[in-house]
Amino acid sequence: MKKKIMALIMALSMAGYVSAIDVNDNLSINGFIDASYGNSEVGGVDSQRLGIDEVEVNFLFNAGGVSAELHLDDGPDSANNGGVGGSVDIEQVFMSYALESGLTITLGQYASGLGLEREDPGGLYTVSRAYGNAFNYGDVDGRGAAAGVTLSYAADAYSIAASFENPVSAELDTNDLDLEVSISYTGIENLAIGGGIFVDNSAAGTAETDSINVHAAYNAGKALVGLEWSQNDVEAVETDAYLVLIDYDVSDKLGVALRYSSEEVGTGDRDKFTIAPNYSITESLGAILEYSDVDDSTSGDDDEVIALELTFSF
Repeated sequence: MKKKIMALIMALSMAGYVSAIDVNDNLSINGFIDASYGNSEVGGVDSQRLGIDEVEVNFLFNAGGVSAELHLDDGPDSANNGGVGGSVDIEQVFMSYALESGLTITLGQYASGLGLEREDPGGLYTVSRAYGNAFNYGDVDGRGAAAGVTLSYAADAYSIAASFENPVSAELDTNDLDLEVSISYTGIENLAIGGGIFVDNSAAGTAETDSINVHAAYNAGKALVGLEWSQNDVEAVETDAYLVLIDYDVSDKLGVALRYSSEEVGTGDRDKFTIAPNYSITESLGAILEYSDVDDSTSGDDDEVIALELTFSF
């Protein structure tokens, strides 16, 4: 699907939104409504679910040389059994000022710049994510946003950003700020390369996690090939993960995604294979049908998931 390919390439290159509704010269809006049906067998237990997964509205401001974004989100919460209808949260909110030198200063609450799979359904080719949680850096709903300041520089073929941050819920401690450095390179036609590091300087020593991530996406005609490798170091205990993704456009409306991912969990591995046909019903409404098989050598479980997702974006 060309729209999703462009969305992924732009995400890797740290560019702006693919589309938005212009309200006036200073304000535009975009967002999505995401709904799904799921049938899963996990640990020998069958379960089904049907409902709205997430609703998000993003307000994009631009005035006086300063840009800002406010992301309002209503996603899964325990009170609604994984559905929407609880409190509307501020998922992300930040403002940016661009200097003539090409340097941009961003202050606020924002998602990680690491990871091939981004925070919203528009940046995914499947219903589910590749990993359990620890390596889903781009999943702002699952991992939470960071609060801090980012210094970034963008040139024609590359960009680099350094974020000095703490978790949103943490008290500010300037002596123990976490550091995330993310880079991207788009100087080769149809290829986007990205990655970076996260250094945890938290005072809670037993929870410290340092991460390395490298990913790339190549658009080869009707196919997009994505690759990713990650490593987490939790108190000198290293775990690795990787994924291979191929999305092939059968037509302008129909595509098929294949993804294989593997991550180290405890003393074993969690391997996941996914096949996900995707179809553009309209320019704004897309559907993904997914089958996933998950083999967890630690628990000995062989799980299966079937899901159908509809995403309306605007």
